[in-house]
Amino acid sequence: MTAPLHETSAGEPTSVDAAPDAPGTPDGSGATGTIGKAIEGRSPWKIAWTRLKRDKLALAGAFVVLFLVLVAIFAPLIVGLLGHPPDEFHEDQIDPLFGTPIGSWGGVSGDFLFGVEPVNGRDVFSRIVYGARISLLVAFLAAVFAVVLGTILGIIAGYFGGWIDAALSRVMDVMLAFPQLLFTIALVSVLPNELLGLDGSGVRIAALVVVIGFFGWPYVGRIVRGQTLSLRNREYVEAAQSLGAGRLYILRRELLPNLIAPITVYATLMIPTNILTEAALSFLGAGVKPPTASWGQMLSTAITTYESDPLFMVIPGLAIFITVLAFNLFGDGVRDALDPKGSR
Repeated sequence: MTAPLHETSAGEPTSVDAAPDAPGTPDGSGATGTIGKAIEGRSPWKIAWTRLKRDKLALAGAFVVLFLVLVAIFAPLIVGLLGHPPDEFHEDQIDPLFGTPIGSWGGVSGDFLFGVEPVNGRDVFSRIVYGARISLLVAFLAAVFAVVLGTILGIIAGYFGGWIDAALSRVMDVMLAFPQLLFTIALVSVLPNELLGLDGSGVRIAALVVVIGFFGWPYVGRIVRGQTLSLRNREYVEAAQSLGAGRLYILRRELLPNLIAPITVYATLMIPTNILTEAALSFLGAGVKPPTASWGQMLSTAITTYESDPLFMVIPGLAIFITVLAFNLFGDGVRDALDPKGSR
């Protein structure tokens, strides 16, 4: 009969100190707690968060995005502390002969942190802060509109297939080929000043949200359709069908939770595109109505004065650039974190 492997020869000291009082196992080894902690499972979202925390660029983008959102929310408070009302004229800050700001760097001073607008002397800092509200509001609402509509139609097309899939796919092709920019300009030019209880810039903002979101849903719809086609034949879907689950239950409980990751990724990447679209439309005069502050509108105004006051063009341009870059960095990080095949 052979001796147990943990025993030692007579007279030889043991190499492992026993701990008879240690809890966890009958022999007092305490190994159960260690093993249990080592094999503790992690949810996909916890894994994604762990991967995202390692991406320094994505975290930097997330902090900038959070900062911009807070600036947009607390715009009145920030302007009240550091600036002047965005529509208030300050003719005393303008050279009456040339119509340019008095002083260097576009009139930058302790009272006007980013200087003043040429001709009228409005506070550029205040208009940048309030312009963030317009850009982020339109971008977020349009993204939500596009994601909701694209997810519903995409999952229907992918799951049911047949003529439903063919019809919705052709609709997506037509929408993707439609000249969105020209249609938006034509639509905004004929909008009334009052519509559905909204007036002035409210009508324009609502129109921009609907149009940008409506032309953006086919991109989401294609992604959701493709993912649904690959998921509808999985074992858990067939098991739910064999147990008598209805189509609505399968769509809501089996397919949709597995589509959250690609939908989230595309939504974060859609927002910067919407910001650029809103800025372009405002630049062309199809955005919000003056005197409501908008970054694209400020760039359009700066065209006539960029030679005498270049800073007035640089500041809103930098605001758009930093915002879009931050969202893109954050969106790329979210995509890498949610990608199970990624290396980070």
